Amino acid sequence: MSNESQLPTEGIAAATIIIFRNCPEGGDPQVLMTVRSRSMAFAGGMAVFPGGRVDDADYALGEKVAAQAGLSADEAAHQIAAVRETLEETGLALGLKGDLDGQRAADARKMLEEKGALSPVIDAFDWQLDLDQIVPFARWFPQNEKLPRVYDTRFYLANLGTGEVEVSPDNSETTRLFWTSAQGALDMAQAGEIKLIFPTRRNLERLALFRSFAEARAQAEAIPVKTIIPKIDDSSGKPMLTIMEDAGYPITAELLDTVARG
Repeated sequence: MSNESQLPTEGIAAATIIIFRNCPEGGDPQVLMTVRSRSMAFAGGMAVFPGGRVDDADYALGEKVAAQAGLSADEAAHQIAAVRETLEETGLALGLKGDLDGQRAADARKMLEEKGALSPVIDAFDWQLDLDQIVPFARWFPQNEKLPRVYDTRFYLANLGTGEVEVSPDNSETTRLFWTSAQGALDMAQAGEIKLIFPTRRNLERLALFRSFAEARAQAEAIPVKTIIPKIDDSSGKPMLTIMEDAGYPITAELLDTVARG
């Protein structure tokens, strides 16, 4: 399976964040999912995790904070994008520290819509980035000429911890937000209640292995992030879309005919 040294240079840099919370009724932890607007060119109408492309302003801020955070500027920019997209799409202020509460987060979200960048928001609210809250989990780079856009997406974990918390969609890129266990999301897809693209399904299957955020974080820290480039394997007579078998995923192949790819 290919790794970074074999990656094509083309690809839209993106960051996605998997936000955990304790289930209010007990049981398995829940993750936050969003349903993308059907008007979106990529994954329109699909249930995904919050996230989006890395902007120029994310790279600029990443250059400033990388050394202090102990990260490369590129990695810092991706984590900043995850923080920004979380605030923008859900109203949650994760990866930040300072005087934080629901109202200030709502005000910051409004300012972010106006400014289009996280740096002026952080300055205005006297916050600081806390990228230790953001845990690298995976990197997916699907490549197929039939895809409307090719994203090179880094997936991260973060823990909200608490049970009840208010979130609201931005009603532009996203039309619905909901909390569910990973297995619950897979069950919803099986029942036809939501639709999942290939990377989201595989990540939900991996997340369903964990009984807590601590378990998810432990596995993420134990398995180095590898770039996953799905490949078509037709050696069995039925074309399968496959991924590497040593990246922590319990299911590594799906019939190509059943795959939704965005």
